[in-house]
Amino acid sequence: MSLQGQKTTTTSMNWDDFKSLILKLERDQNYKYCLLISIGVFTGLRISDLLQLKFNQFENEFLTIVEQKTKKTRKIKINPDLKLIVDRIRHKMKVTNLDQFIFINRYGIKPIDKSWVNVNLKKIFKQYGIQTEGNISSHLFRKTLGNRVLKLNNYSNESIVLLMELFGHSSMAITKKYLGLREREVMSVYDSLSL
Repeated sequence: MSLQGQKTTTTSMNWDDFKSLILKLERDQNYKYCLLISIGVFTGLRISDLLQLKFNQFENEFLTIVEQKTKKTRKIKINPDLKLIVDRIRHKMKVTNLDQFIFINRYGIKPIDKSWVNVNLKKIFKQYGIQTEGNISSHLFRKTLGNRVLKLNNYSNESIVLLMELFGHSSMAITKKYLGLREREVMSVYDSLSL
């Protein structure tokens, strides 16, 4: 249950803000979050799946994982820009063991915790002046991908169908609600009224 006045929904990040943020994180040697945000947005994976990724999974053209939430196998084509980012950052981090988790904790044993990710994302967004309408959490990676795909495809029904499949939603209505489209559509009804 949320507190009164608390933001409970996560929105997406503006694409230009996303590009700028990952460049700044790399410049400032915050490699872990540069990779986390890049991989999260380019793949649309849930945080639980992101944190289990290893460097060796980016050696191929496709990333294949079994989603923790759905237990379904998912095959993702690795975007060439993402591949360049992962390779470049891996070299800057001087990673030699490609079997290690990408998002390893400070003890070097296991992946970082998702609640720790969300705390740090809030700090990063504040530090770099990134504004969003809703709550800042790892969920904004998926929503940023979704809104980018919609915008590039003029908010077509075909793009909603593709995103529905990508996100594993059971209906277009769920995908629309997830991306905040339904609310925008309803609010546009009021704007359409005129004398």
